[in-house]
Formats: sequence, structure tokens, C-alpha cells
Amino acid sequence: MTKKLYLAAALAAIPALASAQAAPGIPLAPAAAPDYGKPESWLCRPGKVDPCDANQDATIIKADGSRSTEKFSAASDPKFDCFYVYPTVSNDPTPNSDMVAGPEENTVAAFQAGRFARYCRVFAPLYRQVTLAALRAKLLGKPDTADRDMAYRDVKAAWDEYLAYDNHGRGVVLIGHSQGAGILKSLVAKAIEGTPAQQQIISVLIPGTNVAVPDGKDVGGDLQSTPLCHAAKDVGCVVSYVTFRADAPPPANSHFGIVSEPGMVAACVDPAGLTGGATTDAYLGAMGAGSSSLPMGPWTTDGAPVTTPFVKVPGLLSTACASTGKAQYLALTIHAQPTDKRTGTIVGDIVYGGLTLRDWGLHLIDMPVVMGNLVELSNVQAKAWLAKQPASPAG
Repeated sequence: MTKKLYLAAALAAIPALASAQAAPGIPLAPAAAPDYGKPESWLCRPGKVDPCDANQDATIIKADGSRSTEKFSAASDPKFDCFYVYPTVSNDPTPNSDMVAGPEENTVAAFQAGRFARYCRVFAPLYRQVTLAALRAKLLGKPDTADRDMAYRDVKAAWDEYLAYDNHGRGVVLIGHSQGAGILKSLVAKAIEGTPAQQQIISVLIPGTNVAVPDGKDVGGDLQSTPLCHAAKDVGCVVSYVTFRADAPPPANSHFGIVSEPGMVAACVDPAGLTGGATTDAYLGAMGAGSSSLPMGPWTTDGAPVTTPFVKVPGLLSTACASTGKAQYLALTIHAQPTDKRTGTIVGDIVYGGLTLRDWGLHLIDMPVVMGNLVELSNVQAKAWLAKQPASPAG
């Protein structure tokens, strides 16, 4: 398959991309710059009913097939904040999205950010992101008309608004995936490092993007004073990784896990390893990983349906950082046993026409495979951060 045909197949694997081309008569002018002083400019924020309030209940399925339901409840008095930037999901036909949340933005916020409300207040700005249509055009060699700086400027404006009017000295965890992770990486490098705001950063959780670090070191590449996390109680540090199946490592043409800068490698920090888990605390979508992937089959041999939005499979999955050639990545292993009554098939690859696109790895489930670990890590780090803050004056 030629490179051009391969890219076409990769993009066609995501139906939203195929349908998101600009139609005749639709202007390519971007939406007006958002005012983050207005609640409607936020996808999620305290005080409004939003996608981050979506049901997070999960069905726990053990190896013997037995089931129980884990009910979710958000913190009533959260002690820290989470600032979340969502990945490339917009189906808008223009190169940059509008400021109206569609089903795609609502869904991804519910699946990636809602669970963090167990411990923190969640702030998630809408932003004029580079759309799926623009991504498709670029990868197919068409003129790149998207304004990537616009997306960054919006998120920075939201961050500045949050710091000025909502933070009040609270610790904050930055959370993003894919395009959102890349924007947060830039935000830390350009607008947080070396400023007073750096002292408010509990941690930076940015899976699904390449963070370049010098080989053998944990700081000095993309980020100059924000190191990689090495322990659960480390604060002011970064968790970054890209996920591939252990038996399908990144190929040489991989989009993820490989950086071009000489002497640099892509960072890999395993959230499950930080939290001491031999296996991951995954929260997988009960219906699968979306329309870009194969459909999820029955979760158990008896074919019984799952009625919660999420599924937990204790002991079934494990992760570990690995390297192959120039790539560094998070390797996912499925521990399917003959006696296990659960499925051994976990979907998450991008598949088109029966072809699994190996260079994308398990990008669709970067967060779900370790979601519980990420959420618990945020809380452990927040407690460590709070313990280091000076005591308030008496009286």
C-alpha cells in the first residue's frame, strides 16, 4: 500500500473524518474569539450541569464471570482542581471548530474528564480546536488552512481566566489527551514554567502526545523545568505515554512514541506503575472504543449485557514502559486465561477494511486502560502538594 493510500485508509477508518469535509457555501472563517468570563465558553465548570456530570457507574466483572456494580459519586468538597483539554473530536466542517459543544465534545468529556470529579473540581474550556476535517486534509497532502495557534491561544485565555478568577491559590492537575495534551504541553512550556503559576501545578497528565526528553534524563527537552514523575507522591511533574499492544509495538512510521530531535526520546511514565498496581485499574467503555475501532463483543462467555457506561476487568490488563528501536511506549498486555470467563479481546485499534493501522497503536484507549490509576494518582499527588503548602496564619 502506498503512503498516500495508507493515509487515506487511516482517515477513512474514522467515519467522522470522512463526513467532515467543508460543504459548498460553508464559510471557512473561524468563530469569534471566546470570552471565558461567560459560562457558555466552558464545556465543564463548577456550578453548571455539564458533560463532566455524566454517569460514571461501572460493572466490575471478575475472572469467574461474577458481576457487581461500582457506583460513582463526585466529591462534595474537592480540595483541588482539574483543568482538562479534550482531544481532536470536532465534526465541524471548518478547519477550526466553533464554540458550540456537539455530541462529540460532550461524549469525550464524559469519558475522559468526568471520573476525575471524584476528587477535584473540573474545568474544561471549549476551544476552537483543529477539526477532524482539517486533520484529514493535512494528512492527505491538501493545503493546511487550520490555525493551530488559535487553539493554543484559546486554551491559554481560558487558563488565564481560571487563574485570575477561579484558582484562589488551589493546586491544579492539568489533564489532556492527543491535541489537548499537545496544547497543554505548550502551555506549560510557554506560559507556566518560570512563572508563579508553576507553584500551583500538582501534576501534568498528558497521554497521547510525544513529550521529548533527553535520552536517560527526565527533563530538558520539550519542558525545561517540569520533570517526569517517578513516584506517586511526586508533584509538579509530568505523566506522558502512548499506548501500544505489547505484541504490536510501534512500527518505524509510527505517529507516536518516536521523536525526531537528535538525542531525544519520547517520554513514557506508567500510571499503574506509579500507583503500585501489578495490573491496571481500567475503566473501559462498555460499548467499545468508538466507531473507528472494531465493535466490542460480549464481555463474558454467557453473553450477558452490560447496563453501565463502563466496565472494570480486575487482573486482566497490565502495562509497562517498553522500547523498540527508536520508540518508547506503554505496552499493554492482556492476561487472558483459558479458565477466565471474560473476553480476551479488548478493542481500541483503529481498523479499516480489516486492516489494523499499527502506527496509531491504541490511541483510542490511552486513558481508559489506566483511568482508575490516573484518577487515584491525581488524588495522591494533590495530598502531597497540599502537605507542602505553608500553614495559614492563625487567627
